[in-house]
Amino acid sequence: MTSVQDTYSARVSTGELTSDPAQEAVLSEFERVRAGLAQPPAKKGWFKKAKLDPVKGLYLWGGVGRGKSMLMDLFVETVDVSARRVHFHAFMQEIHAGMHLARQDGVDDALAPVAAKVSEEVRLLAFDEMQITDITDAMIVGRLFELLFAAGVTVVTTSNRIPDDLYKDGLNRQLFLPFIDVLKEQMVVHEMVSPTDYRQNRLSGQQVYFVQASGEARQTMRDIFKDLSGGATTPLMLTVKGREVEIPAFRNGVGRATFFDLCGKMLGPGDYLAIAEALKVLVLEDIPRLSRNNFNEAKRFVTLIDALYEAKVRLICSAAAEPEMLYVEGEGTFEFERTASRLREMQDVDWGKDS
Repeated sequence: MTSVQDTYSARVSTGELTSDPAQEAVLSEFERVRAGLAQPPAKKGWFKKAKLDPVKGLYLWGGVGRGKSMLMDLFVETVDVSARRVHFHAFMQEIHAGMHLARQDGVDDALAPVAAKVSEEVRLLAFDEMQITDITDAMIVGRLFELLFAAGVTVVTTSNRIPDDLYKDGLNRQLFLPFIDVLKEQMVVHEMVSPTDYRQNRLSGQQVYFVQASGEARQTMRDIFKDLSGGATTPLMLTVKGREVEIPAFRNGVGRATFFDLCGKMLGPGDYLAIAEALKVLVLEDIPRLSRNNFNEAKRFVTLIDALYEAKVRLICSAAAEPEMLYVEGEGTFEFERTASRLREMQDVDWGKDS
């Protein structure tokens, strides 16, 4: 198989990628993992099954838009073992669903068969955006990963947080801390430091707020979403206090939804905080005029924008009017002035850049 460095260099030479020292600095770590996985299982004797020697994984963290997800895609293309590239949230949702089925079958330890099934199917798990905000995830993830590592599964993940900041300030965090030690033991932690925010640069000069979007404008939004997400998308299901919140289309930290998807349903502040935590860019379509006739939807929209603003999520949207004209009559018009101001600020070319 071609090395990770050679694959990267080839794409730089064709102009598909731009040479970046911060990206090049981590290629050797990806190559270390690839080469280790390429080694055949060690034979322990004539009658003993070949054992998978564990290959130390990689925890790649750094700011938004530095190319972590792109490097992950490139790395997964080069490996020649059973591998799965999946968003961490989606993976944990599958684990919880599997445990639910195992409990229905009367299994005492519901996690064990679920972890065993994963380890039978893949040798490499490649996670995008490891972050843990839900206590149900926090309470099982440590033992889950111990079972996967013990079975010879290698884990490579990207994150915007250093391992020590995972589940920061979370409920019963002291029970989660051993998992951080496991990560550091089983994975090389590499910080990716780059002054270049490629995601932000790709939006530089782009219109991000479309009024009464025409067919051409809608196609522009689709093109932006396709460019930023970088491939085939799937729905992202988030679990918030036992409820499921869906982003209909998602990949690489980029989500796409309609106003009704996120504000026409009975979602609350916790749901919007989870959405803001999971996304780096949101393409939001069909924001209507707001008034007393859709007051509840308007309140949810205000809460959503607050969550996106505080989390520095880049917003690309289509609306029935300019921000200042979205909510012009009825209870709440005064409070909406702040939302309109934030919507205007979020259109600035430099908004959301790391400080």
